[in-house]
Formats: sequence, structure tokens, C-alpha cells
Amino acid sequence: MHDLIIRGGTVVDGTGRAAHTADIAVDNGLVSAVGLLSGVAARQEVEADGLLVSPGWVDIHTHYDGQVTWDPEVTPSSWHGVTTVVMGNCGVGFAPRRPGAESFLIELMEGVEDIPGAALHEGMNWQWETFPEYLDAVDAMPRVLDVAAQVPHAAVRAYVMGERAHEQPSAEEIVAMARITEEALRAGAVGFSTSRTILHRSMHGLVPGTSAMPDELIAIGEVIGRVGRRVIELVSDDPTGAEEQAWMHQLASVGATVTYALAQSGDSTAFRSALAEAQEAQAAGLQIIPQVANRPTGMLFGFQSSLHPFITHPTYKALADLPLAQRVAKLREPQIRAQLLSEVPATKNRIGLALMTRFHLFFLLGENPDYEPHPSSSAAAIALATGRSPDEVMLDWMLERDGKALVFAPLASYMDGNHDAIREMITHPATVLGLSDGGAHCGLICDASMPTYQLTHWVRDRHRGAKLSLEDAVRQQTSRTASVFGLHDRGLLVPGKRADINLIELEALRIHEPRMVFDLPADGRRLVQPVDGYRSTFVAGVQTFADGKPTGDRPGRLVRAGAALGTRS
Repeated sequence: MHDLIIRGGTVVDGTGRAAHTADIAVDNGLVSAVGLLSGVAARQEVEADGLLVSPGWVDIHTHYDGQVTWDPEVTPSSWHGVTTVVMGNCGVGFAPRRPGAESFLIELMEGVEDIPGAALHEGMNWQWETFPEYLDAVDAMPRVLDVAAQVPHAAVRAYVMGERAHEQPSAEEIVAMARITEEALRAGAVGFSTSRTILHRSMHGLVPGTSAMPDELIAIGEVIGRVGRRVIELVSDDPTGAEEQAWMHQLASVGATVTYALAQSGDSTAFRSALAEAQEAQAAGLQIIPQVANRPTGMLFGFQSSLHPFITHPTYKALADLPLAQRVAKLREPQIRAQLLSEVPATKNRIGLALMTRFHLFFLLGENPDYEPHPSSSAAAIALATGRSPDEVMLDWMLERDGKALVFAPLASYMDGNHDAIREMITHPATVLGLSDGGAHCGLICDASMPTYQLTHWVRDRHRGAKLSLEDAVRQQTSRTASVFGLHDRGLLVPGKRADINLIELEALRIHEPRMVFDLPADGRRLVQPVDGYRSTFVAGVQTFADGKPTGDRPGRLVRAGAALGTRS
């Protein structure tokens, strides 16, 4: 008798093979059989007729490093069928840490990832110093999904160099950083991450490691060669530049998988060169893998957001501390409205000013979010059509729904006003899906729903261009993401793999508009995005969600890299 049989669903198994009707048997947390199992008994049976049955989603770019220490449900990713998350991206995290230096790490995370510092201070108990101790602390807490962790470069630098963390290290300090990284990897870290972009900064300046020289990174890469194949994840302002490519190739040559963030920006065709370079490297046996998002990288502007076009206007600043309802009422008063619209942003930050005035790329998100809006619906286009200024259009939009409406402002991968470049990137054989940033950018972004977007937009709803096949869309978010981090025990519904399973009513699947909630520790705010259509989610054969509600079972565990995960194919 099997532990569980899921009967009669449309199975899309993560391999890319055609969808087919089948039963799935589960024993001891693993898939034990797939086929027609009539007459075979199980302790638990679930009817899946009319439902899509897929592997659980594997999201490899999240920032739940703090949240996993207090939130067993790891929301909102768990709402969206995610059964494994990889955190510790972009070089920031909370281990190792020197006792008494917690604020520095929190300020880095707050500055880079917009996670409220007060929530991190109150939520974390800091029952660790070393990275292995952090892994043990994460491992000790049951949760609804599996968690894997990378070693953050900034934390390693801060631990070794203290107040000199932003400077160039000595040879001895590089040796110490490599030793700490090796200790973390041998304890089960799935990779190492670093940030090399000027966009990542805190009150202390750029993230430690932003300008690290190749010798520091290569010393850490050599550790990966000794320990066994692991991942180095990075975000860079120039990932395809000759200097960056040189050390990435060197890291890959000693056995590391190098994955970096790639988007369409600036030169709208430059991403094609990056794709070609990655494909050439992979053909030569080097694992250099661009990490791409399945919708534009952007911000959500609203009166509860961390940023919006009026936030530095003197009139708005005078009202900013009022409760939302009172603020909205004041902004609707004709005299205050006129005064606000007569002002310009009071900032000397040229980048910020440019972002706040890209009205041709501002779109009302709406209750049924459209992340591929037509250019004719932009604030600039609406202003021209209605004889208003773009500022007026923005203000009117943001005042909708009692001031809770959101405006979508794509920053990258929307240079052409459609998703054609995104489709080119996500279907390219050299890339992997990532960049959801689950758990981060709490006041400005909510992309933890990207795994669901694979189905709602790319499989079912897209009308402004070509879609994806159901089978390929599932493969991209399961076996493909899992394999990059060596998680070979999951991402497939085949015998012997972990029984991480989603049952989805595809036609009912709906992503709602993001909304601001204040449910983090210390009443911290965050944007979340509810979803309908997930009928069941199983982790290791245990049902964790039923019709979008948690069951109370928490079979999730810490995923430690090593022999248990299998060898890289």
C-alpha cells in the first residue's frame, strides 16, 4: 500500500515531455510510481481529474535569509506553489556575524533589499555566529518548504575585516575569507554570492565586495574547486565586460557554476551578446549561466510604497506622516492638489530624478495586473490623449481605491514596450529563470509571484506575442532551476525524486494585485500578492496547502549541498 496516490491529473513532469494523464504514487516522501494505478491502494488518495499536476516550483533567487528564522510559512512564495527557495543572493545576508555587529548586516540588507530594519532587529534571535551555526539554526525550525542558502560575500568581508570591510583586503584576509567560505560550503551552503553594482548600497556606501579584485574572487573560486561543484551568484553593472568575463571564466574552469543577473536595458540589444557568450562558454564545458526574469524588472509606486514621483515634493513631505486616509483626503483638496502639481522633485539624485520622470513607462497596474501593458496606456500617452500633464495622470491613478492603487514602472526588459525580449531570454538554452527577489524589496516590488506568472501569462493569457508551451514553462521553473544548484533530487515527477507536487486549476489560476500589509515583526510593511487556483501543494509527499490555505503540516527542511543531492549530470 502506498502512502499517497494522486489520481487522474494532467501530469507535466518537468522533463519537457508532453503532458499526459496519469496517477502518481508517493512513498517515504518520494515519487514511487507514475502511470495508471487502478486497483492499487494508498493510505491517502487525492482526486486530480481536471487539474494540472506539476513538480513544486524551485525559486533560486530569493532573500528570505532573515524571514526564515521567524516565518515557518515563508510567504508569499509558498502561496505560489514554491516548494524550494535559494536565498543568500546578491552578496548580503546574516552569517557569519561578529557579536555586536548585527546592525551593520541589517543596514546592508535594508539598503540593498528594502527589508525593514526594525523587522529584522525584532524578528531574528541571532543564535549563531558562524555560517554553519546559521545553517543549524535554520535547520532547527520546521517550515512549509525547503530552504537552501548561499554564503554572502559582504557578511564574510565584515566578519574578517570589521570596519575595513569596504577596503581592499590583505593577502592574509583573503586567506581567511576563503577559509570561512570553505567551512560554510562543507557545512552545506549551496553557493557563494557577491554584488558588483553601484545600485546596491546602504547608509555605509556600496556593499562590501563591490570592487573586489579578481584575486579575492578567484581564491574563493578555488575553494569551490576543492569542495566540489557549487554556485557563485553575482549581480554586476558589466557582466559581459572583458574583465568580468575573464574571472568568471576562470572560476568556471575550476568547477564553479557562475550565474549572473541579465536583463534588457540601455542598449536594447546588448543582451543578445551576453546570451551568445554564455552559449559559447557552455559549449566549451564552462557553466556560466545568465539568470533572467520572466517579466520586467520594475517598481510599484503608491502612497504606501518606499518611492513614488511625489515623495520629495515639499507639499507631499509635509503630509507624509499622516495616516493614509488623511493623506489621501488632503491630496484631494483642490488647493493642495494644485500646489503639489506645481512643484518638481526636490532631489539632487540625477538617477532618481530620471526614474521619477519616465512617464512613458508608468502604467496603472489595476486589479487584474497587466505586466505587458501597451505603450498607449502609459501615463505619458494618457496625458496626451486627455489634455492633462503626466503628473496629473499619476496623481489621479495613485488616489484610486482610497490611495491604495499601484502604478507599475518597468525599469528593465521593457525597452520595446512588450515582452518579446523577455521571451527571447527565457527560452534561450543558456539561461535559467530567477530574480523573483522573494522576501525582498518589501516596499517597492512584489515579484515572488513570478513562478505563477509562468503559467498565467506565458502559457495561458499572453495576447501581444508568442506564448510558451505548458511543458517548457514547467521545465524552466522546476528541473532547470533545480539543476543549476545541483538539487538533483527534485524538480521532476519521476520515480525516485522528491514528491514536491502542485495541483493547479489552470483556468482558475489568477494573480491578484499586490497589496501592502503590515505583518512583519515590529509591524513592518511589505507588498504581498495573493493568488487563486492552487488546489494543493505537497512537500516531500505531505500536503502543506489546500485551496490556498496552510494545512499546518511543515515538512520543509534545510537543503544542504553534498552527496545527498546527487552528482551533477
